[in-house]
Amino acid sequence: MLVCGAIFAGAVGAFRLRERPRSRRGVGPADEATFATLHTISRASPSLRAGLNRDSARKAARHLRQLLGVEAVALVAAGRGDEDDAADGASEEGPGRLLVWDGAGGSRHAGAVLRHARPVLESGRPRVIGPDVLSCEDAACRIRVAMVAPLSVEGRVEGVLAAYGGSASAARVRAVGEVARWVSSQLELAELDSSRARLAEAEMRALRAQISPHFVYNSLTTIASFVRTDPERARDLLLDFADFARYSFRNPRDFTTLADELRSIDRYLLLERARFGDRLQFSVEVAPEVLSVALPFLSLQPLVENAIRHGMAGARDAFHIKIVARDAGAEAAISVEDDGVGMDPDRLREILAAGPTSAGRDRRGGGAGIGLANVDERLRQVYGDEYGLTVETAIGAGTKVNLRVPKYSPGVFPD
Repeated sequence: MLVCGAIFAGAVGAFRLRERPRSRRGVGPADEATFATLHTISRASPSLRAGLNRDSARKAARHLRQLLGVEAVALVAAGRGDEDDAADGASEEGPGRLLVWDGAGGSRHAGAVLRHARPVLESGRPRVIGPDVLSCEDAACRIRVAMVAPLSVEGRVEGVLAAYGGSASAARVRAVGEVARWVSSQLELAELDSSRARLAEAEMRALRAQISPHFVYNSLTTIASFVRTDPERARDLLLDFADFARYSFRNPRDFTTLADELRSIDRYLLLERARFGDRLQFSVEVAPEVLSVALPFLSLQPLVENAIRHGMAGARDAFHIKIVARDAGAEAAISVEDDGVGMDPDRLREILAAGPTSAGRDRRGGGAGIGLANVDERLRQVYGDEYGLTVETAIGAGTKVNLRVPKYSPGVFPD
């Protein structure tokens, strides 16, 4: 009995040793299924965030099929078919473009996908197609039903998700509907990303339009005035203008370094100095530690241009601009200060709150709005709301624009 007791105790001890890791982990079958589902969703999401097209559909379809546990998945986009659709065997007249068939049975069933999808594209309502429609001569084919659900973006049906399998239980049909709604949410985010990108590009075009007519004409006129009297200086100014233009009209999605931004500002100020002479004075103080900091390009030049255009207007004596960039621990602290006419703080607050589009339409700020508002909004978009501009100004007391830029920020790299 003692031996048996020892053996039993040993068996229990061994059993406990095997079970303890499971107890510490606390992961059961339900948890593992949840983790697997979340992992599959995370694999499909990046492709769908690119919008609904052939490439994104092909990348996402396999993960959607795994998520639903069906034999095959098809994704269809709204709109007319093209030559590629005809090559896929879907050349019928009518709306819909087959983007991808992923899984078994493509040679037998892919050609009928658009017939299954079109009623959903037109009505926006899901449907289940049974074995009476999905007839197949291949006895080994496991596809007997199709569950088709709409993909909607802001109330518009942009496509359909069709899941093909052996049965269509109520739970499976609901799962297809839920996955279709999740795909729709990713497509809505993709459209939002695209809208933001278009808005940012439009704002950058507006900022460049502000630079172009005002500055280009004056610079070229100034350079022309030196051609006969001082050809060497005219040549140097023309090279400065070329460098400034090359930098200013680069890709609007680029980031740059503080060193490059300041180099462009130096060219800009040299050209303006040639125009205004000794009336325009400027100084630059920069800590070497922050020269390599990355920031959205054209973040500082509009502030300097605004200082000259607005602050210098009506100034009788010499006009001073001071640019300072100092090391502030994890950030670079930058300021652009002038001793010009200043402006009404309440009016400036309205301009920044309205954003660059409204500022561009409203010129009551004396032309100060679009540059400041554009830079303020872009900094907030890249770094967060706490990194917008702060402005110190009053009528007759000059203006000081302050901004902070993180030394390191995810996704911000100079080209």
